[in-house]
Amino acid sequence: MNNHYDEERLKQSIRELLKKRKAILLAHNYQRDEIQEIADITGDSLGLSQAAAQTDAEVIVFCGVHFMAESATILSPDKTVLLPRIEAGCPMADMVTVKALEKKKEEHPDAVVVCYVNSSAAIKAHSDICCTSANSVKVVNSIPNGRPILLIPDTNLGRYVASQTRKEIILWPGFCPTHHRLKVEMVQRAKAEHPQAEFVAHPECTPEVLKLADYICSTSGMYKYARASEAREIIVGTELGILYRLRKENPDKQFYEPWEDMICPNMKLTTLEDVVYALESMVHIITVPEDIRLKARKALDRMLEIPRDY
Repeated sequence: MNNHYDEERLKQSIRELLKKRKAILLAHNYQRDEIQEIADITGDSLGLSQAAAQTDAEVIVFCGVHFMAESATILSPDKTVLLPRIEAGCPMADMVTVKALEKKKEEHPDAVVVCYVNSSAAIKAHSDICCTSANSVKVVNSIPNGRPILLIPDTNLGRYVASQTRKEIILWPGFCPTHHRLKVEMVQRAKAEHPQAEFVAHPECTPEVLKLADYICSTSGMYKYARASEAREIIVGTELGILYRLRKENPDKQFYEPWEDMICPNMKLTTLEDVVYALESMVHIITVPEDIRLKARKALDRMLEIPRDY
């Protein structure tokens, strides 16, 4: 079988099904190249969820992981949200449970719970305000002085925020396995191989890796940085799915990964076949109980009132 022909046939089927279902296809920056290529919109988790809320489409096909589809459902309860691979989860999101969070809140009754959007709807519902990697510092600085801040679930993001603010940050022992595995030696080797390159890193990386970065930002920030930077070569410290769009938008620049296995297995689960199946059968619909949705929505809305940094 001609693989290219087969891929084009699948893409055509998806286009027809999207039209038939009055649907829109959203793809996270870490998805497979072919998924990003056919997506109506690519972006980070929150940006995609906001796009879902603003579209007049009746069906949202969210090519990402479970918590992202939940966020789309929280912000767009009137729309049908499909997650083509229902088992696509996030190990970091699973590193905090409601029971453990409630116990920690009892230990720190005065703490404001700041919840990274990379978390379940239930965790958002038990939090005071959400944050993204793009606006985390602004969110934390918006909280009145005198109250400690429990930032969940990413300890690396928490450490980064703590380095950028004078607030008291209580860390949670969670992490993104993909970013956490990036080591200093890998970055140093990449810098040695590409001495003219700048190094941009995601705040989910360890503090030791972030010390080597010329710039620290979210995935959306990386696209803006790549366009604005005078550097012709950039080493990118995040999941390698981001390279597809970086190279497409900046054909005159070279982008390198410091580690060839910087891959999120869950982000790579979704295939074109999965998208076709989800749209044909209208399966893997993501729902959130209304009481949880309303509480989680409050935490998201509080964050959305704060201007976003990229």
